[in-house]
Amino acid sequence: MNRHRTALSVLLAAGALVAGALTAATPSIAADAPASFRQQHTQGFWTAERMRAAVPLDVTAVPGAARTAVATSANPTTVAPTAAASPTAFPQVGGAWTAGGAVVKTSGRVFFTMGDRTASCSGDSVTSANGSTVITAGHCVKYQGAWHTNWVFVPAYNNGSAPYGQWSATKTFATDQWAASEDMNMDVGLAVVAPLNGQTLSQAVGAQGIAFNGGYNKKMYSFGFPAAAPYDGTKLVYCSGNTGKDFLLTKDHSLGCNMTGGSSGGPWFQDFNEATGLGTQVSVNSFGYTFLPNRMYGPYFGNEAKAAYDKAQAS
Repeated sequence: MNRHRTALSVLLAAGALVAGALTAATPSIAADAPASFRQQHTQGFWTAERMRAAVPLDVTAVPGAARTAVATSANPTTVAPTAAASPTAFPQVGGAWTAGGAVVKTSGRVFFTMGDRTASCSGDSVTSANGSTVITAGHCVKYQGAWHTNWVFVPAYNNGSAPYGQWSATKTFATDQWAASEDMNMDVGLAVVAPLNGQTLSQAVGAQGIAFNGGYNKKMYSFGFPAAAPYDGTKLVYCSGNTGKDFLLTKDHSLGCNMTGGSSGGPWFQDFNEATGLGTQVSVNSFGYTFLPNRMYGPYFGNEAKAAYDKAQAS
């Protein structure tokens, strides 16, 4: 039995996935697989009904054969947030975010076509040179060797509505390690989205800060749009707590959290201010172990994630 579940799936007691499940397979991808993809998107494809019906990406996976240790000795790099408290909701293992603030606009749902199915994840607008960069999980841009198409980001998604529009990706990126072997340590993806109504994404909704090589064992908040039971994808959900480090198969951060499928790619923040909704992003929702319920894992943003971010923001 596979020991991992991506997209923070509900416990698969019956061994079944959501409708239209994929068969798990160890990726067999060329080591020189490109780490970016020129996006294809059909305008008008994502209707409210199609967004509501998108299957939350929730697939079992085996970590990449090369479980590369993440270097943590590099100098920390931090990018401050683009403008758009004391903890009062800490800790929290999963609940609707009702405090408002910038995070409501910078975070959103991600929709894409995966083969012949529509699927969903989560993502976040981060400060970047091009003002148009979304960060998410690697498996939310590419999975089992195939890049997803019809990729859009819907900030502040609300039950089928897109109050700030649908932002179509022009190009999607992943860490070199995810693109080559889908190494769970490097489950980081990004998208550069086209301007909408004459504005870049960060001009329209703001953007969070981002940091690399920031270390472990921090107080963090995670956000996402879980769409598998008991959640339904209609609202922004968060978890908060003191994080640790995965002691099993990866070098990921670990956080007590009950979010389910569809929350993959949602942001993890340190130095998060509940009053403003601004923080410094240091990870994304990635996976959970089926035998450790209510625990979520997110990749360490090291040099590899920074390299992917730099490629995206320069695109």
